[in-house]
Amino acid sequence: MATLAEGTSTIENPLVARDTVATFNACKSLGAGIQHQNASLEISGRTILNVPDDIINVENSGTTLRVMTAISSLIPHGFAVLTGDSSIRRRPMQPLLDALNTLGSECWSARGDGQAPIIVRGGGLRGGEVTIRGDVSSQFISAVLMASPKAKSETSIEVVENAVSRPYVDATLEMMALFGAKVLRDDNNFYRVPEQQNLRHARLKIPGDFSSAATVLAGALLTGGHVSIDDLDATLPQADWSFTEFLKRMGCEAKIDNTTKTVTVGASDDLSGGTFDLSDCPDLLPVMAALSVKAKNEVSIVGVGHARFKETDRISILAQELSKMGILVREEKDSLTIRSNRELKKCVLDSHGDHRLFMTFCIIGLASLEGLIVEGLETFDISYPNFISDIQKLGGKIEVIPN
Repeated sequence: MATLAEGTSTIENPLVARDTVATFNACKSLGAGIQHQNASLEISGRTILNVPDDIINVENSGTTLRVMTAISSLIPHGFAVLTGDSSIRRRPMQPLLDALNTLGSECWSARGDGQAPIIVRGGGLRGGEVTIRGDVSSQFISAVLMASPKAKSETSIEVVENAVSRPYVDATLEMMALFGAKVLRDDNNFYRVPEQQNLRHARLKIPGDFSSAATVLAGALLTGGHVSIDDLDATLPQADWSFTEFLKRMGCEAKIDNTTKTVTVGASDDLSGGTFDLSDCPDLLPVMAALSVKAKNEVSIVGVGHARFKETDRISILAQELSKMGILVREEKDSLTIRSNRELKKCVLDSHGDHRLFMTFCIIGLASLEGLIVEGLETFDISYPNFISDIQKLGGKIEVIPN
């Protein structure tokens, strides 16, 4: 949004990780000036975007791929080519490509399979009416919303097919409003975006990320410890705030201090099971699966079919890897049911190159009497570069095994 805005915006407390660095570089390739100074970013926007000199490499970031595909449609001429690692080149893009083409862009999959590499012809968005599937990823909706204020005519967006991950769209709309973008919303399925808007520069502070925090909180619960995490601002939309409600339902005490923006959890010897709907917060699937290994009865995690389209098929891999420890796991199309005997077998768990699975398997290992070997050390800096050092500071024993 800062790239599309006039003037210089300041983002305080940014996450600097592999995913976000990919976003910085993508914005630079379109002409934004980005300076990382101390604990903030200074971003000089562009009213007319540059044609990229080279391909846009989004690395492992699906968010960057989706959003920057839409933003690339705003370049005045020429082409943009977007691609990433092997995981990115398997992730679905066709619903977004169809939506952008309906709105007057020209973009397509280079291999003709609806996946990256993606080629975008410049020329801008015409605007108009479009429908977008909401059952695969909210990122398709966010991407079109973010580009639409620069369309030549008004854009009307209808979301169909049972939209998932709605809080991420809420977060998108809140950030757009901060930069002066106007979006008219009729319930959760229809949006109208006025054309040719001039966006203003802004200043904002990024709150602590509850997705990463949930992993650390779960680690304390699994190991009989306690932890407090500050700088977690509940006033801004974060889908994974639902984790605190899930903890309470499992019999854990989660204290939230809105004044200090601190969340504290302590160990519980008797975690309850139950059914948990993660349709709006699919990134919690690995962490909820981790808590399930210490639950006294069965845990069913439902509404997570779209987790199959993340960095990996997280439903299938969790079922495959957890079973190695002697845990009973039943995999279905959009759910995972877990019954643990609480006695975890020592084994080697493969995160399959997925950063969230790697971190989850590590905290399960902390709860195992014999420990675990977890493969995928190269992944965690995608979203949480301080993960291992933070766990070690909290007393977790993680030993890095050299290749």
